[in-house]
Amino acid sequence: MKPMQHSFRRFLEKITSKKAPGPSPVFSIFHVLSALELISEKAIGRSKLTEELGVGEGTVRTMIQRLKDAEIITTSKRGCTLTSKGQRLRKEYTTIFTKKVQIGKSELTLADYNFAVLVKNQGHKIKSGIEQRDAAIMIGAKGATTIIFKEGHLVIPSVSNDIAEDFPEAANQIIRFLKPEENDAIIIGSASDSMKAEYGALAAAWTILDDSD
Repeated sequence: MKPMQHSFRRFLEKITSKKAPGPSPVFSIFHVLSALELISEKAIGRSKLTEELGVGEGTVRTMIQRLKDAEIITTSKRGCTLTSKGQRLRKEYTTIFTKKVQIGKSELTLADYNFAVLVKNQGHKIKSGIEQRDAAIMIGAKGATTIIFKEGHLVIPSVSNDIAEDFPEAANQIIRFLKPEENDAIIIGSASDSMKAEYGALAAAWTILDDSD
């Protein structure tokens, strides 16, 4: 999975990077990921993307142009659709981030809105969870809780060696909705609204896709 992770990450970071001499884009990788998900479901127009992503129309226009330039999407009167290259990118994304779901409040959540992402087979990269928490906060979430499925147990580094025993309500939600397997990482982003919670979880999960094994 390592080469795919790296090419996937570099490709999306290139799309969202500053291109001289123009200004830096005001959309993030996580806006692009959300856009790809929406476009993969059905053809979607610019105004609907603007509404769903919570950014300005000019920002969406720039994003669409960059995705077109990268041959990820095509546009028509029906709206934006994924190209075969875009479909491959979407498949890579869902191979790494295999499950995403909004979850209810529990002993482990930090705000009213909470969104969980399962990152497949990446639990060994988690250290203290602080890096994931900080990434979520930087994008506007209240924070993030980082969990590993290790030796048959849900574990929070330095907090709990068995969430099922210490936080049974939270453990039940995680198992029911995400069905983690050995060495999976689960990130729960919490925020004051559902969009910030989702972007916070994605930002935290993104930190796991580094250059180490």
